[in-house]
Amino acid sequence: MTQTPFVSKAASASVSLNYDGPSQDFRFLLLPKATMLAVAAAIEPLRIANQLTKKQLYTWHTMTENGAPVTCSNGLRITPDQALAPLPPEAMGFVCAGVEPEKSYSPAVLAWLRREYRHGSALGGICTGAFALARAGLLEGRRFTLHWENQPGFAEAFPDLTPTPNIYELDGRVTTCGGGNTAIDMMLALIEKQHGPKLAIVVADMCIHMRSGRQSPQRSARSVAIGSRNPALLKAIELMEAELEEPLTNDDLCDRLGISRRQLERLFKRYLDQGPMAFYLNLRIERAFIFLNETNMTVAEIAAATGFANTSHLSRQFRARYGASPHSFRKAWS
Repeated sequence: MTQTPFVSKAASASVSLNYDGPSQDFRFLLLPKATMLAVAAAIEPLRIANQLTKKQLYTWHTMTENGAPVTCSNGLRITPDQALAPLPPEAMGFVCAGVEPEKSYSPAVLAWLRREYRHGSALGGICTGAFALARAGLLEGRRFTLHWENQPGFAEAFPDLTPTPNIYELDGRVTTCGGGNTAIDMMLALIEKQHGPKLAIVVADMCIHMRSGRQSPQRSARSVAIGSRNPALLKAIELMEAELEEPLTNDDLCDRLGISRRQLERLFKRYLDQGPMAFYLNLRIERAFIFLNETNMTVAEIAAATGFANTSHLSRQFRARYGASPHSFRKAWS
């Protein structure tokens, strides 16, 4: 085995692979505040595949828009290999984003994405990278996903596009994942597609990662989060989450659930230690928090999207929950 920057010295684990073709090259475009966990989770399976087979199956490089170091969401800085540049033939480019996705890409990044896609390149989005892909106009008619926390904000920004709840999606020349450890599953799927299940299984074992299928949910079941499988309670929360813009009343919920108001109050008090309307209000304030953090919506638009009568009403409730007004909160993050 010839030692290269992409093939590290193997330990005891190995996989015999009869392949002498070209390496698959990946380019990772790191946007400001990208999540380091997801970036590492995408690259490490490639390194491990090379190590196990003692072959340079994969190569990878990082990029930023201007070649300068980028600060990730955890405050650590990554020095990229290069500035934004045309992808080599057959290379695959991933947009790696994180918090504040709508603020992380520039017109130059969007132009690069459109140009590369027009030239036939395969592209992808990691964590919230789908925001940039959508703004570049590359997701129409595609099956795609992004981090569950950012999906409400994405829906407001791109009402004609609907992400799936799945952990990753492979759809033609567009590949996306929800970020975090789902990047491992996405890369394992690509490794299996290129070099078979045996290698993918051992790579997963080396990552000490229990592999999940594409359609696995990104979040724990609501019943686990609240510690109850009561169907009426779960349905009530589902109705609330679906109707944030025009909140339902207690009577509306009871009519749809077929239970009395007293039963509804008792369920929420028993399992969530608060009344249904207090829980509902918290859902709406949390959604407003997400919109402030992840979108360019105005405070007035956010108030309307979360069922508040006006910005003053939202501001009072938001300040009571977070200790700051929506305007000052956004200013502090900008």
